[in-house]
Amino acid sequence: MRDDEAPIPESNPIFSTSDNPEEARLEAREVGKYLLAKSFFDCREFDRCAAVFIPLTPTSSVLSSLSPEAQAQTPTKAIKGKGNANVESPESMPKPHSPKLPRMSQKSLFLALYAKYMAGEKRKDEESEMILGPVDTGASINKELVGIGAILESWFDERISSGMYDRNQGWLEYLYGVVLKKSNSEEEAKSYLIKSMRLNPYIWCAWVELHSLVPSIESLHLIIPKLPSHIMRFLFHIFASQTLSEATADVQKLLDDLEKYFPHSAFVKTQRALLHYHIQDFQKTDQLFTSILQRDPHRLDDLDHYSHALFVQDDMPKLAFLAQLATATDKFRPETCCIVGNYYSKKSEHEKAVQYFKRALQLDRSFLAAWTLMGHEYVELKNTHAAIESYRRAVDINRQDFRAWYGLGQAYELLAMNHYALFYFQRAANLRPYDARFWQALGKCYTEIGRPEQAIKAYKRALSSGVAYIEPTSSFGSGASDYRDVFLSAELLYPVAMLYEQLGELDECARYMEMVVATEEGEDELLEEDGGEEGQGTGTTDTTSLARSWLARWAFAKGDLARAKRLAEELCEDGKEVEDAQALIRDLTARMEKGGR
Repeated sequence: MRDDEAPIPESNPIFSTSDNPEEARLEAREVGKYLLAKSFFDCREFDRCAAVFIPLTPTSSVLSSLSPEAQAQTPTKAIKGKGNANVESPESMPKPHSPKLPRMSQKSLFLALYAKYMAGEKRKDEESEMILGPVDTGASINKELVGIGAILESWFDERISSGMYDRNQGWLEYLYGVVLKKSNSEEEAKSYLIKSMRLNPYIWCAWVELHSLVPSIESLHLIIPKLPSHIMRFLFHIFASQTLSEATADVQKLLDDLEKYFPHSAFVKTQRALLHYHIQDFQKTDQLFTSILQRDPHRLDDLDHYSHALFVQDDMPKLAFLAQLATATDKFRPETCCIVGNYYSKKSEHEKAVQYFKRALQLDRSFLAAWTLMGHEYVELKNTHAAIESYRRAVDINRQDFRAWYGLGQAYELLAMNHYALFYFQRAANLRPYDARFWQALGKCYTEIGRPEQAIKAYKRALSSGVAYIEPTSSFGSGASDYRDVFLSAELLYPVAMLYEQLGELDECARYMEMVVATEEGEDELLEEDGGEEGQGTGTTDTTSLARSWLARWAFAKGDLARAKRLAEELCEDGKEVEDAQALIRDLTARMEKGGR
């Protein structure tokens, strides 16, 4: 008698997690096999785990195809690859089909199918071999997806025809949503993930998968009403909002409300810290993560973001401490590898940083931050092609990662391929329309390709945004001094002035040059007219000296000799543009003496 034909015993509450009597009896009957399969799964022997419940596995079908009878019937087509190796063509591979499954509980079926999925993911990574190596093209696929999808489709059809679909537990809907997402059927994937949430709202992995299918704030607002009214929906709303950098008053209020119910939740506190991180309030981010670490010093979740904040703040002692703490806790976590990689990057040891980012990807190839950060390091090493490939992988994982789009733009800008760079900068600006860095990059790119009107619009958009990104000391400006108040940013105002000069609008050019000079003091009526605010001045810089030199020549051409001389003398005092200033003073002196005779 087969196991599926054995009489079903009464349910045992010790081994059953279902309130459905039939499911509970099935779980009780399978408890021995389930514990064996779960042990195999915990040991990462995924094929053995699946074989406990599903006799026909991909391995058995491959072995049968290698038998003499199968080889006589189906000749294998060879494809010549690198090194003249013979690779089995897709046409000769066994076609996936839905096997006749024995009767089993949903719990056991999910474990078996999820083990098949993990086995496919493991083989996919093994086929790619080393990160960014000759075989790692990013085109590898999970070959188990088709078989899993076929089994689930037939199982759902059977449940619907028997009128038992409403008794589903949600786990298989979640798995089918993952399969559909991997197969690029995003709308169907959303549908099944939402079904999973309605059946069991506590499946957090389903919420996380749905979040990856929400590309924008607008999409989030459209999908929220379709979700079950449950506490998990509020957690998802906050989680999705912070990843999309939506730090509105409503989101902050939602966080405040949740903290009343979960005052000691590290997850909720981390979401608040990440909200401040995404709006570049790094000081507040530091404070919040410090309090989280004090309460739970061995929690590594999202600490890679904290290391980014410390990196930008140039806080090397705290970054070194964080790297030491993470390594002591678990050196084989992707977060730990990224923290250590950031530490070496800050020390300008870029080769070591790349090694640690690669180690993070060996542990988890879908770890988005590692791909993006590795791209930054390759730019520092002048390996632009590897940087572009790293950024492309990041975009493949998450097309909403504005940092990867921005990195692609900068990489192509270094290659002087400005039309390509323009496209990627536009994608970044569309994702973060209130980030001045991207509009500044667009302005520079438009200038390079000879479109001054669009460049002026882009620079003005940057001036109306919150924080400017000024020429960094490194290729990607990770130092704290790279972020400055845009209203007092001479580096944004000066290009606008030069573009107006290029268009022949000298009066408008002179107006912006006056603004540039005014940034030395930090307050000026012209700045206030443009929406600026009073603040600390930058002092004399190369950019303000260039603007003062231009204004001196402009005053000389307009016949305002006294002002031209005063500006030229200021240039001599500042020690910048001295030769031009002295030449201008000689011309002014000669003009004045000639006019006095």
